[in-house]
Amino acid sequence: MTVLHEGLILQGIGGFYYVEAADAVYECKARGSFRRDGITPVAGDRVEIAVQEGLVGTLQRILPRRNILVRPPVANLDQLAVIASIAEPAPHPLLLDKLIAIAEENGIEPLLVITKSDLQDTAALEKVYRLAGIPVYTVTVTKPETAQPLRERLAGCITAFAGNSGVGKSSLLNVIDPRFERETGEISHKLGRGRHTTRSAQLFPLPFGGYLADTAGFSALDMERIHPIDKERLGDCFREFRPLFGQCRFTGCSHVHEPDCAVKDAVQRGEIAATRYESYCAMYAQAETRKSWENK
Repeated sequence: MTVLHEGLILQGIGGFYYVEAADAVYECKARGSFRRDGITPVAGDRVEIAVQEGLVGTLQRILPRRNILVRPPVANLDQLAVIASIAEPAPHPLLLDKLIAIAEENGIEPLLVITKSDLQDTAALEKVYRLAGIPVYTVTVTKPETAQPLRERLAGCITAFAGNSGVGKSSLLNVIDPRFERETGEISHKLGRGRHTTRSAQLFPLPFGGYLADTAGFSALDMERIHPIDKERLGDCFREFRPLFGQCRFTGCSHVHEPDCAVKDAVQRGEIAATRYESYCAMYAQAETRKSWENK
């Protein structure tokens, strides 16, 4: 007898999809119509599977996605945690703001997580993003208790981490859950059954609820290329700009070139951080030079 379950794809490897459903993980192949219709299931997809016996099933359909990021492919993210070390390497505001804007554009809640706070004071960086309305978490890996507020934020959500190399992502993951490095390896081995070598996005269940997307890493450069933001939508991706919309002198103000701009006035008053506005201007200039077909 065939039983239908709704579940969550934890990982896809070599044409097999590992779906968490009904308190078990099923190894599934997609129906032939998926390939024919050009549909590729990804980690994070909510799906319907048909199970006949054992822990083997067939993907029947993908439920509607709230969002999808292409590289690495993962769907239905609730949060994107942008990781920045306060030193070694120093934070790069433009890269941070590009990642945050891409999250905003895709309906994903951005978080800023600051690491290596034992090396330098983090107050100035925290102030910039708290002023923007971005949730900020500062974690010192030598003090595991500092990760507790972040753990509480991750609970019940699907979250991916993004950040440049060297920011301490691996150490941060192991502070959040010491089992992470060991168990992601064990899960990969268990799910792959030794048959596949392709690395793909994988959802790692957290013991306190929710999932972390264990990926090969999000690159700001790759994400910007694959998920370009049109200049007309860019202002919406800076949440501190939104209350000022409609207050500029000119309708359709770019907040770059025009006089009597409410956003520029807010920057002058210190209500919007200068570094955030500088990132906006740099991204707007890049968007102006992008060909229309590149925004598709």
